[in-house]
Amino acid sequence: MAGRQSPVRRASRAARLLLATVVLLAGCTVTAPGADDAPTPVELRVLQVNLCSSGLAGCHTGEAPARAAELVRAERPDVVTLNEACRDDLELLRAAMAAVHGDDAVAPAFAPARNRRTGGPYHCLNGQEYGVGVVAHVPTGDREHAVHSGIYPAQDPDDPEERAWLCVEAGSAYQACTTHLAYTSSTLALAQCNHLLGTAIPQLHADSRYRPTVVSGDLNLRHGGTPDVRACVPVDYQHRHDGGVQQFMATDDLPIGSTRAIGMDGTTDHPAFLVSLTLTH
Repeated sequence: MAGRQSPVRRASRAARLLLATVVLLAGCTVTAPGADDAPTPVELRVLQVNLCSSGLAGCHTGEAPARAAELVRAERPDVVTLNEACRDDLELLRAAMAAVHGDDAVAPAFAPARNRRTGGPYHCLNGQEYGVGVVAHVPTGDREHAVHSGIYPAQDPDDPEERAWLCVEAGSAYQACTTHLAYTSSTLALAQCNHLLGTAIPQLHADSRYRPTVVSGDLNLRHGGTPDVRACVPVDYQHRHDGGVQQFMATDDLPIGSTRAIGMDGTTDHPAFLVSLTLTH
């Protein structure tokens, strides 16, 4: 009858299909769902430096940026946070980070303090803008970054320098923030710290997306001081310090490994502060 196959031909065709399937599967590696998607832990190193670059303070030598660049090349951090910086200092540190990580992998950002008298940026003695900076290594394949900054609502009315905060979103991997808080009043510094950790950063998480976050800077607050810096550390953050006023905080999903104070060879009045964490992405 036209259009019908004999039982023998049908069996032969089924055997050939089965053999082809066996050969195909023999050349494949079957992986359990999600096995290749397991997060990979990597080290995240954060270097905090107070450059004392303004030229207005007795700690100024003009040599701290070059010393900081030396440390970047030696320690290979993923993030550098800068306090008391002039804007051109950022380029020196950006170049050092690019030498370590590659130019397209580095995201620099700067936020000037505000001059109460003029309403514009506060300036170093050399005329450059004065403030805080972050240079972040953005992981491969995730080159997008975003910069956020602000001026604290609480400021010393007798100090013309109004303090700022700065955060850089390094793609989807992490967020790095820095600030330099008021030195004239520890109570005011604590209020500024509470604003950054309790209002500004949570708002960033809500507005875009959550990222593991580090906060590193000269907070002019001390562990065990009055008031104690721990009063502004959220319950879901870890905290370390350099034994002085430089403080480091990180969300609990960035386990802290080691911390180390590194001498600046007399170029500024603070040591550098290096913190190593584990980032999973």
